[in-house]
Parts: sequence; structure tokens; C-alpha cells
Amino acid sequence: MEAAPAKTERAAVAERLLTSALRTSYDPTVEIDWDAPHTPGAYWLPPQRSSLYGTPLWERLSEEQRVDLTRHEVASAASAGLWFETILMQMLIREYYRADPTTRQAQFALTEVADECRHSIMFGRLIEAMGCPVYRASTVDHHLGRFLKATASGPRMYAAILIAEEILDAFQREIMADESLQPLIRMVSRIHVVEEARHVRFAREELAAAVAATGPVGMAYARLLVGRAAYTIANRLVHPDVYAAVGIPPAVGRATARANPHWRATLRWSAARVHANLAGVGLVAGPGRLLWARAGLI
Repeated sequence: MEAAPAKTERAAVAERLLTSALRTSYDPTVEIDWDAPHTPGAYWLPPQRSSLYGTPLWERLSEEQRVDLTRHEVASAASAGLWFETILMQMLIREYYRADPTTRQAQFALTEVADECRHSIMFGRLIEAMGCPVYRASTVDHHLGRFLKATASGPRMYAAILIAEEILDAFQREIMADESLQPLIRMVSRIHVVEEARHVRFAREELAAAVAATGPVGMAYARLLVGRAAYTIANRLVHPDVYAAVGIPPAVGRATARANPHWRATLRWSAARVHANLAGVGLVAGPGRLLWARAGLI
């Protein structure tokens, strides 16, 4: 987000994204009917995207329990989204603190923070409307998040943003297009997808510039941190406590999901685009790549 003497491609992209934000920004507190009744029997995400789909545990669940599992899985993903958006906003503000406030990149960073404030409210309202608990980060992930928001910059920062945003985006694009699902989650997904498309475009542009300015030692460190971020984000999608909501011991549910080929295929599907992008700029290699594999993302 540093100043440039002329309108670079990065500045031009940021200016286009600012214009897009003027045209397509939403206030979820007024755009969504939070008091509308839920559709009886409708899933909250496509059943084949549930972490237990295709397993003997899934087969033993009643239809009502399967729907309820997806409700809690969505609440878990929303909780993870809230956790990461809080980190993201602090990283962007820290970058803005050092930036030239007259640049379009700096101005878009503030616009993105404003978007994420609304998204965090939206995810909080979603969890409340679903009647689910907030599935909070573990103590280890909480401290890792504090470290990331306090230190990450350059490739580490923008790659972490892309991992979180694009994995959730894959699920939400499918959800918003599936008319069989609950209208509430389809509307939340649509708003998030439209606005996050700007954030992804900005992060890719800034990532390319940051990688070009980073030396081999910095890139080696970035690959390791990015791999750890990918591992953490993938494991935060489905909190083990969601399984207790349908009578499955959390440890049993977590172990079953980790061994489930359907769920592992879903994880790879969700990460395919961001993995290709980050691998293309040299950020998936060495020990960091092992963390991607351990998370089931590749």
C-alpha cells in the first residue's frame, strides 16, 4: 500500500474496486429478514458438503439430525469467519498506519475494513438466528491469531487473507446457488460472495507486489507461516463440539471426519483455487507444503 509516483496497475485496480464498493455494498441488518421463519426440513449447506457425509455415522443419523448437523457446521464456519475477520481487520489497519492515505490502495484497505465490520455483524446475527453457540477458537489458535495479527505483513498477510476468504467463498458460492437450502444462509452467502470478490482481487494484486519485493529468506519464512495458516483455517471450519449437537462424541466425530474421503475431497475442492494461486507465486513448498497436506487441502 505504499505510495507510487504514477497510477500503477495496483492503483488502477484499487480505484476500480472502490467504484465497485459504491455500487454493490450491503447492510445486512436491513437487507436480511432476520425474523423470517426457517424452512422446515431444509439443509443449511448441501448435505454432500457435511463433514460426516457418506460415513456410517451419517447413515445412522435421522434426517432431522442431518439437517441439524449442517446447521451447527454452518455456525462453526461462521464462528471461524468471525475469528479470522477480526484478525484481518487488525492486519489491514496496521498496514494502513504505515501507508500513504492519499493512495487508492490505502483507501480501499479502509473500505475493506468497513465491509468486514458489516460481515462480522452479519455472521454474529446468523449464529444468533440459527440458535447455535459461538464455536470459539482453541487456546492455541487464539494465540496463533494474536501472533498473526500483530506480525504478519507482505506475502504472509495477503496469503493468509486469501486462504481464509477463498475457502469460505467456495462453500458460499455453492450455497447461494442451491435453492433447496435455507433462504437465510443463501442470502448471507450471496452478500458475502459479492463483497468478498473485491477483497480477493485486492489481496491477489497486493500479494503479487509483496512477493516481488521479498527476498529468499523472507519467502522461506512466509511459506512456513502460510502453511500453518492453511492448516489452522482448515481445522477451524468444523469445531469438534458440533457433533455433540446430534449426539456424537466430539472426539469420535472429529476422527471420523478426518478419515472421511468425502470430507477430504471437499477440503481439496474448497482450497483448489487459492492453492493454485499461492503455489504459482512460490508460497506452497518445503515444510509449509507438508502442513497443507496434513490439513487435507492438497
